[in-house]
Amino acid sequence: MESVVIVGASLAGAKAAETLRAEGFTGRVVLIGEESELPYERPPLSKGYLLGKDPRDGGQVHDEAWYVDQRIDLRLGTRVVAIDRTGHTVSLADGQSVPYDRLLLATGSRVRSLDVPGGENSGVRYLRTLPEADQLRADLKPGTQVVVVGAGWIGLEVTAAAREHGCTVAVIETETLPLRRVLGDELGGLYRDLHAGHGVEFHLDSGVREFGGLDGQITDVVLTDGTEIPADLVVVGVGIRPATELAEACGLEIDNGVAVDAHLRTSDPDIFACGDVAAWNSHLVGARLRVEHWANALNGGPAAAKSILDRNEPYDPVPYFFSDQYDLSMEYSGYVPLHGYDQIVVRGDLAIRPDGTAPEFLAFWVSGGRVLAGMNANVWDVVDPIQDLVRAGYRGERVDLGRLADPTVPLTDLR
Repeated sequence: MESVVIVGASLAGAKAAETLRAEGFTGRVVLIGEESELPYERPPLSKGYLLGKDPRDGGQVHDEAWYVDQRIDLRLGTRVVAIDRTGHTVSLADGQSVPYDRLLLATGSRVRSLDVPGGENSGVRYLRTLPEADQLRADLKPGTQVVVVGAGWIGLEVTAAAREHGCTVAVIETETLPLRRVLGDELGGLYRDLHAGHGVEFHLDSGVREFGGLDGQITDVVLTDGTEIPADLVVVGVGIRPATELAEACGLEIDNGVAVDAHLRTSDPDIFACGDVAAWNSHLVGARLRVEHWANALNGGPAAAKSILDRNEPYDPVPYFFSDQYDLSMEYSGYVPLHGYDQIVVRGDLAIRPDGTAPEFLAFWVSGGRVLAGMNANVWDVVDPIQDLVRAGYRGERVDLGRLADPTVPLTDLR
């Protein structure tokens, strides 16, 4: 094997390139990205960088010199338009072609747009890239009337940042609670109360009819019931979709993403996929998973690189993500399908404290006595034992729910 081409100069792609070199691969490594920025991590875009606390380059995976030192042929601002599986080449938008022995797709995902009248107005923003974060950070000035469409993780993190910048914020969500589909009613209620306590106005169980504008500038958001919400700025966060276009066009198997096996290999033995775009067979869960979180990119890139080098190490992590909003920081480990749990067991109190500060607690999503997911909020150094409980739960091991709820029982004593 002489040449590995990685399509997607993302966190996953950059970590794959790093791992190829760390594992001793001396052949050609080509890392191709549509963006003109050096590969970077995305969480700061809606967290530290948007808040003005982190530097712009703080999320870079490596500086430019590292790619030179590691002999990584980094091609930024370059779009791959086709994959020739028979000829083992990728075609670029400028007419060039790049040969590969093995190919890694780390193309990530694209934001879902909201298709309503007025969406073309200036002041309607999406957040996925660093330049978009630059623009949004500049927009968040004290007194700006911000409307956030979508009370998912990105929407709520942008909401928290906007409030900390002194903006007024209204949030529109089609569900009856924020994050309800992910966390359920109890935890969704906590996040509603958290944001309401910071002055956020919620319009729940509501949709958007149109974006009002004057001379091409956003002026308001009209809800499906006719309510008009004044707006200087709208941020749309209604989810993302896997960037599978290249994979589909060359005939790879697609199943809610690029279908890969436990070694992140696609239906073509010389093509692999990782990160947001990949849907892998999880032995842990017993189902095909596609996870749109930072940890999957961080860990999936190295796992794919090792598979490319025939290291034969299956990829089967416990899904993990984190979020910071005001003084509530949390980590979530596990996977629970929609309506896939019986109850949530809580250690601690979910209520916002009388002084307005966020609570400290652990929460566990349980089905038939098995822990399928756990969340630690403002409680630290417990991810490993929580993930051990999740692994055990998916193996069929049950826990005593009374002991699970008892804060005096160490998590390590529950198995």
